[in-house]
Amino acid sequence: MKFIARCAIAGLVITAAASPLHAQLLYGGVRVGAGVPSGTFGGCGTFAGSGNTTSQDGAIGCATTGFGYGLDAGVGLGVLGFYAGYDRIDFGCDPAACGPNGKYRLTGVSAGVRLGVPLIPIVKPWVKAGVTFNEINGTNTGTNATKIATDRNPGYELGAGIDIPILVLFSLTPQVRYVGQKLDLRGLSVGSKTNVSYYTFDLGLRARTPF
Repeated sequence: MKFIARCAIAGLVITAAASPLHAQLLYGGVRVGAGVPSGTFGGCGTFAGSGNTTSQDGAIGCATTGFGYGLDAGVGLGVLGFYAGYDRIDFGCDPAACGPNGKYRLTGVSAGVRLGVPLIPIVKPWVKAGVTFNEINGTNTGTNATKIATDRNPGYELGAGIDIPILVLFSLTPQVRYVGQKLDLRGLSVGSKTNVSYYTFDLGLRARTPF
């Protein structure tokens, strides 16, 4: 997956570099959406029902769909754009493994390249690829009532969406993203990373300012 992400970023840059810079704009916005755990993050594995927080790739598991919000800002230079973002998602955890109050809170920032797809004049599709820096803090209130935390490690995201203009300088922005990452558990003697990857389905509202 790291190879795919690098290829995607390279493809965006090469394609955009061959295109003229027709317009420039700044934008900023907010979004809300759902986060859907992927891989071992959403699979209980060895974690289920045991309170086990020392198994590789199973130390953070049994996550359930969560909800959150984010902030976006960026600059567009024709079809090429650069963006930065902030995310907070509150994932749940299967009560059978984590007890009734188990949860995972993910927070982090991202930055990358966005490429417009000039197919439709009004609704504007785009794709993006970037680097993420996320961390998890949570509680497993099962057998051992364990506090869980990770260091903020780099990962990657791939996404696609559309901008739907409304009220001249605003746009609605539905998008889907995949975030792939492995995070280091803090304060444990595992010495390995654990998978905390997920999909998001977001709806955003952006304000743009041409100049």
